[in-house]
Amino acid sequence: MTKVTCVIPCYNEQEVLPLLFDRFTAAAETWGVDWNVICVDDGSSDSTWALLREQADKDDRWQALALARNFGHQTAVSAGIYHADGDVVVVIDADLQDPPEELHRFLDKWREGYQVVYAVRKKRKEGPLKRFCYWAFYRVMAQLVSIPIPLDTGDFCVMDRKVVDVLNAMPERNRFVRGLRAWAGFKQVGLEYERHARAAGDVKYTFRKLLKLAFDGIFSFSVVPLKFATWLGFSVSLLALAGILFTFVQRLFPDLFNSVGLRPVPGFATIVIAILFLGGVQLTCLGILGEYLGRIFDEVKRRPQWVFRDNVGLQGRIPPP
Repeated sequence: MTKVTCVIPCYNEQEVLPLLFDRFTAAAETWGVDWNVICVDDGSSDSTWALLREQADKDDRWQALALARNFGHQTAVSAGIYHADGDVVVVIDADLQDPPEELHRFLDKWREGYQVVYAVRKKRKEGPLKRFCYWAFYRVMAQLVSIPIPLDTGDFCVMDRKVVDVLNAMPERNRFVRGLRAWAGFKQVGLEYERHARAAGDVKYTFRKLLKLAFDGIFSFSVVPLKFATWLGFSVSLLALAGILFTFVQRLFPDLFNSVGLRPVPGFATIVIAILFLGGVQLTCLGILGEYLGRIFDEVKRRPQWVFRDNVGLQGRIPPP
């Protein structure tokens, strides 16, 4: 008997949850398999937890975890995946931008033998700037990492139990789930779908959070920025050497340079510009090093990835800290 567990991260989703409960339950009833849902409340400040508890009391297939504070979307997804007990694990957001009615197609692909079935967004109902940022991020990411990360994908996916066990064994704190999913390998396939507008409530992924997610993805899976810092240093050094040679030759043959309008002119601005340029390069390189060092610092502290405040329907399945 196949069991499907769905993981749904939630953060201040009180407006959309009633619709989510109805639409997801209606869609899941058509699968013809045993199923359950684990909603992870990521430190919501509204009535999200109360609604999750109420739904769990009405239908024991709906279970919920409450994190002690807002740990972030990727951590909430990871916590749900860790406690999922199904043969197949679904990851989907609560805002209904990823329609649960599409999941039967993903499960059909899993039955064909694919161990990861991920969603490919062929159309997004978001602003042009946000669409461009997403488009650019995935293509830059593809050039920087050594593993194939599918373009225009998200966390919306279906994963086999084998893949879930591999993800749960990965200890890193700054998690980029779709990157870890690609790194794990196995037989994967993408399915196109149209990403809908948010059904209700406000957008939770602000530009700052999206930027952090992009940094986690790049710095967790690529050392190209470090190589970039090295080549940038070499380039600036060569540029400085060329400037020294030019100045030396200019002093040797002043008449020649005067004839072409390159008369030596001492200037304060040139010195200031050179100092600012070199200082900017140095700070850029230090910033890149800092991104990696900050992640190393998080890893060596070995703190728990999440802390639970409460749970409904999962008693006995929460491991000790």
